[in-house]
Amino acid sequence: MRTTSTRQQPEPGGYEIRTHGHLDARWRAHFDGLVLTSDVDGTTVIDGPALDQAALYAVLLKLRDLGLPLLSVTRIPDEAGQNENPPR
Repeated sequence: MRTTSTRQQPEPGGYEIRTHGHLDARWRAHFDGLVLTSDVDGTTVIDGPALDQAALYAVLLKLRDLGLPLLSVTRIPDEAGQNENPPR
């Protein structure tokens, strides 16, 4: 169960990042307009429409630099059910 009722599903073809702890609104500026949603399980989900692979690496570096523990990174398939850019 999420603590925010406005949370929508992540955009297809992107990534969803989960970190330990709740991040309040002041952290949004660190993540360039991505959506930060606090879950009742004590985690924060970070996602958004512009979270492609390059943006993913930037967010992961910010999490590392801020000392925030990373719990998971989940690939959200595109609308056709496949990755936009499959790994090589």
